[in-house]
Amino acid sequence: MTRSLVAGVDSSTQSCKIVVCDAETGQVVRSARAPHPDGTEVDPAAWWAAWQQASSGGLLDGVEAIAVGGQQHGMVTLDDADQVVRPALLWNDTRSAGAAADLVEEFGGAQAWAEEIGIVPVAAITATKLRWLARNEPDNMARTRTCVLPHDWVTGQILKDGNGFQQWVTDRGDASGTGYWSAHSQDYRTDVMDLAMGRTIEVPTVLAPHEAAGRTDSGMIVAPGTGDNMGAALGLGLARGDVVVSLGTSGTVFARHTDPVADASGALQSFADAEGGYLPLLCTLNASRVINAGMAMLGVDYSEFDRLAMAAAPGAGGLTLIPYLDGERTPNLPDATGTLLGLQRANATPENLARAHVEGMLLNLVAGVSALRDHGVAVERILLIGGAAASTAVQDIACQLFGLPLVVPAAGEYVGLGAARQAAWTLSGADAPPQWEVSLDVRAEPGAPDAGAEIVERYRQAVRDQHGVG
Repeated sequence: MTRSLVAGVDSSTQSCKIVVCDAETGQVVRSARAPHPDGTEVDPAAWWAAWQQASSGGLLDGVEAIAVGGQQHGMVTLDDADQVVRPALLWNDTRSAGAAADLVEEFGGAQAWAEEIGIVPVAAITATKLRWLARNEPDNMARTRTCVLPHDWVTGQILKDGNGFQQWVTDRGDASGTGYWSAHSQDYRTDVMDLAMGRTIEVPTVLAPHEAAGRTDSGMIVAPGTGDNMGAALGLGLARGDVVVSLGTSGTVFARHTDPVADASGALQSFADAEGGYLPLLCTLNASRVINAGMAMLGVDYSEFDRLAMAAAPGAGGLTLIPYLDGERTPNLPDATGTLLGLQRANATPENLARAHVEGMLLNLVAGVSALRDHGVAVERILLIGGAAASTAVQDIACQLFGLPLVVPAAGEYVGLGAARQAAWTLSGADAPPQWEVSLDVRAEPGAPDAGAEIVERYRQAVRDQHGVG
């Protein structure tokens, strides 16, 4: 019997990854990837070049439907001819931090943003980047007719390449990260556009979670796609009580929820998900790169770094790393730098330094789990994903610091898998996405209750002392 094939794309900060899956089971039958350039400002043409490289050689032969998951928030400005006005500003570009602070105040404060939009703007949010553009590059702002997100742009190129493009489209999940689409009202807010830019611009049509965006010349259905975090949630098949801790370039903590939340602190952003519900989420700028920095400082490879971190006692002998190496998004400290506290001759060992980097990376995310619980989200177990999740030290230390049962799903491209699952859903026309099994490689139970509480509190106090937040 011939099986139906679907494809999912993860157009991330670092690369374009494509997985081709069995539409019924989710089994990956083939995959490919190609790199993206580094930086916080990128010409979208580089994403298309990576897509063309990754999808070449017959990778998509026989594929009946495809969807794109992409890095959230990026600002892709287009002119009257749908040509890119300037290189895209990515989520991790912090030049719009001042614009974000101004928008928060001009809209009536953080509480108003949380209650009406669902997020409190920081530099990552698209609306703040458009305000920056209006202030700093008025000629480019004047040329801008439309702003789309990275996944919207790649979706559009796939359709244009096959002459199936009709209009720019997005989904509610990625749209909810712009700052001008409200998770509460489920619609665009032209008043926020006016506030950010002094005028309204054209925006992509928000499709239903499994509504087709169009077809290519070959007849391949193109699904709406979504943001990367929403894609990961769909790929993991999150159930009630599941909390994802993702350790990629950025660090995220998120869970599915039935209702939007309103967090005036700005820690939790009330995103929509890719299934019609909500995805309250905390995001930090610094995750796996903290481990990379520790490896560079110690001059060791990944396995030796892991061994060193495991050899140190909990608490790293009193060392505390505040890991704001690239500034920070949560808490909102875009100009901050990292800080190593408590250094003495007695604890100045490679083992303690390695463990301090792991603990600092994870402690930067512990507040996200607490915030979810505080807003009524069920919190029962941690699903640890991302590149750093493969580390035995990270797994062991995370279980202690989060104080919850922890599972590590088998290594996989969960954003791409989520996009493929959406494609299969769109292909089937069913009321719900197909049930795909997720394999679990590691299961761990926390030790004594509150075993990591002292370390957590020491970190929180350090952040309060150094930055006056937390």
